Amino acid sequence: MLFVGAGPASLVGAIVLAERAKAAHRSLEILVIEKAAEVWSHAISGAVLDPRSFDELDPQWREHGVPVESPVTRDELWYLTPSKKFKAPLTPPPLNNHGKYVASLQKLVRWLAERAETAGAQVFPAFPGQELLWEGERVVGVRTGDKGVDRDGKPKANYEPGADLIAKIVILGEGPLGTLTKQARKRLDLDAGKEPAVYALGVKELWQCAAGSVQAGSVIHTLGYPLPSQTFGGAFIYGMANDVLDIGMVTGLDARDPTSDPHNELQRLKQHPAIAAMLKEAKLLRYGAKAIPEGGLFAMPRLYGDGLMIAGDSGGFLNGMRLKGIHLAMKSGMLAAETAWEALESNRYDRTVLSGYERRFKESWAFRELRVARNFHQGFERGLFCGVVNAGLATVTGGRGFGVAERLHAKPGYEVMEKRGYRPQESARARIDNVLTFDKLTDVYNSGTMHDENQPCHLHVETQVCHDRCTSEYGNPCRYFCPAAVYEPLFEKRNGTVEGRLQINFTNCVHCKTCDIADPYQVITWVPPEGGGGPVYTGM
Repeated sequence: MLFVGAGPASLVGAIVLAERAKAAHRSLEILVIEKAAEVWSHAISGAVLDPRSFDELDPQWREHGVPVESPVTRDELWYLTPSKKFKAPLTPPPLNNHGKYVASLQKLVRWLAERAETAGAQVFPAFPGQELLWEGERVVGVRTGDKGVDRDGKPKANYEPGADLIAKIVILGEGPLGTLTKQARKRLDLDAGKEPAVYALGVKELWQCAAGSVQAGSVIHTLGYPLPSQTFGGAFIYGMANDVLDIGMVTGLDARDPTSDPHNELQRLKQHPAIAAMLKEAKLLRYGAKAIPEGGLFAMPRLYGDGLMIAGDSGGFLNGMRLKGIHLAMKSGMLAAETAWEALESNRYDRTVLSGYERRFKESWAFRELRVARNFHQGFERGLFCGVVNAGLATVTGGRGFGVAERLHAKPGYEVMEKRGYRPQESARARIDNVLTFDKLTDVYNSGTMHDENQPCHLHVETQVCHDRCTSEYGNPCRYFCPAAVYEPLFEKRNGTVEGRLQINFTNCVHCKTCDIADPYQVITWVPPEGGGGPVYTGM
């Protein structure tokens, strides 16, 4: 059995499968491969943890040292204007976090990886999956990336060819818009009859605050400033242990404005008087960014094929209404492991047997939870007010929301972006002071990101489209939506003609997948770089 991506879905799936094999006295080789240098290096989330899946995995998880930061001690919802905050008198039910925990996903992943290895699984970091291996329309394994290749594609002295890993079942838990998942969705038409996948970008910083200034377990969510009313999103501020504050912005990647800039919105958020006061005399510790699958139940792909299952964020297991996905990812891993065990027992690995994964999902609490949130993001297509009203109605109508439609429709985010011509007027920009607010390059440094510069660029771009169309029609939105200053359009319009080139600073990349998602022409393809490159999300 081969799990791709060492997130909560894959690791929990490996644990359940290994423990079941051990209980049955059956020899079973279980591999988990991960592109990061350390299993946990690329793990980033909010995060408020719903413990439901941990309760199923190990009812004594609290005694066994799962590294949560604190039980939730306070819930607040704020509406922000440019200078004021208004606290909601009641916390909406989806944001009621009584009985939940604030946690670092990086620490949870490290604990789960150790548990998986103890159970008998083998976990290999620095092994990026580059392509699926096929026999006809059946997945039979994964090819990992070569190591030691220079920027021209030639072997260096330390060259190591990638390996072909053959498996009875491949379970993809690569995170949002995973490389192999994208290949499978296209080849097997897994999105047939589904709503378009819609994403947001979460941009987050960790701050070390003054002693005694942070209430551990404090959970604050905000709406309004700094986002315009027609852009989906909001902020989160979580009090962690040891006076560390998590602060982040979630910005829809279906914004109309081509200059929408999630990193900039986080910097503007921190300039709000209520937020700036929380960060007085604080020090920035870490920065990171990650795409979030917001499409909901009807945007989830078919989760299985011959020799294949898809779990976690790769399968859309996230509740946007509750801002939670870790427990759903873990549950998806459990369900995939149960299905894999059934396949092993019958010695059949075709889609007929593996369709049991989707059946188990539809019979589970995870399906019931996602059904209530099925139309959440779609309600924001007409702005913040309509989205909030729709979410409130969904809470009392079992997810239907406004109108009588069982299923609200939406467009892919990249189709929503408006053409505003060469150098459109920029949205409001933050004042960068390198104390409270930082530019993208400084934050890339604070993400711990490193790549070998002498390797092939892992961002495959049809740059002629950038020259011929994007500059004139959109003003190169990649310079805004990328949270790591990867894309540097060096274009000028002279005598009505566009001249210049697109410079790609791929070593800045924090692996968030935003460019692959938000590019209006869909001519950017993100593939894993050489194994081990990327951010180091300590504490995230």
